[in-house]
Amino acid sequence: MKTEPQLPRRDFIKKAGLLTAGIGIAGTPAWAAFEPPVKNNLPKWKGFNLLDFFSPDPNRTRKQTPEEYFKWMQDWGFDFVRVPMAYPFYLDIDRSRNITPEEVYKIDERRVEQIDKLVHTAQKYNLHVSLNLHRAPGYCVNAGFHEPYNLWTSDEALKAFCYHWSMWAKKYKNVSSKKISFDLLNEPSMREDMNDQHSRRSTVPGDVYRKVAKAASEAIRKENPKHLVIADGNNTGTTVIPEITDLNIAQSCRGYNPGIISHYKAPWANKDPDNLPEPKWPGQVGNKYLSRAMLEEFYQPWIALAKSGVGVHCGECGAWNKTPHNVFLAWFTDVLGILSENGIGFALWEFDGDFGVLNSGRTNIVYEDWHGQKLDRKLLEVLRKA
Repeated sequence: MKTEPQLPRRDFIKKAGLLTAGIGIAGTPAWAAFEPPVKNNLPKWKGFNLLDFFSPDPNRTRKQTPEEYFKWMQDWGFDFVRVPMAYPFYLDIDRSRNITPEEVYKIDERRVEQIDKLVHTAQKYNLHVSLNLHRAPGYCVNAGFHEPYNLWTSDEALKAFCYHWSMWAKKYKNVSSKKISFDLLNEPSMREDMNDQHSRRSTVPGDVYRKVAKAASEAIRKENPKHLVIADGNNTGTTVIPEITDLNIAQSCRGYNPGIISHYKAPWANKDPDNLPEPKWPGQVGNKYLSRAMLEEFYQPWIALAKSGVGVHCGECGAWNKTPHNVFLAWFTDVLGILSENGIGFALWEFDGDFGVLNSGRTNIVYEDWHGQKLDRKLLEVLRKA
């Protein structure tokens, strides 16, 4: 008869003593100390946001991501792209005036095919694609476009929101969740004034967020019950949403804390960008001491969420190009280190541009010439090591 292998006597006495005394680790019951941690239900995707469809006006958007960029991502070991879309980009509307509720449904198939082309090109290079409504009917964290209603208070807006997600879910009805996911809404919040970039924002009431997320996820899964749905954290992506943990919806955090590092001198994030304390990492900045310990506390609810069985990913992270490069890299190494150690993947806000590894416009670094592009090699290596 085969017997179970025996613990070495010293280890057995040590564990038995802990259990008998009821001693736990970090305040947990003793039995929990010996249970293996629950694995994050989302893969540890690593990649980038692509801003091809970020603008609500297709005539004012950036150039299309060239295919060679996807190849470079794959060659460098990345496997994920997030595509933040402004829904008016793919509408056939008169842009000389404010949009009407009826026009929210006027889909321009030519624009949809542009998005579809990017999806297929990314998947050709084995990159998972996460489609995100950065601007949805009735809400956007940014100003710059007049919405005809409010997603959090209008049933008409919620109906349109679900219509758009149903359309995308149907288009990719037969695509595996390993290849595509649907990130419902970028950085939800309650805003006092949708047209004021610096309008004060607050947390969406939990029951309201649940209503919107539940309706949209059901619209998506009506097309394919196995579709993968992700919801950005509440309060502009920063806080866990406990009200939806039973809905089989993953959640997406952010890698921008603290803002004095990530958005140093960014005019859209600071009312007085020219009078800010010099960022340091670690170090005293203004009335706060910034450190890895502060970050660990910030991410603890997200780590706990992942360990509970809810999938977690960091959908956006990085720093604008005015942050001193050495400070940025020191801080970002800690951010990605905490996420990576807990099995949480990330997507840098953007690949090519002010936050990116290519052509960031930073004035305090030496770029590497990469096939005619300006490559921030130090940032790339930080990303690859995470």
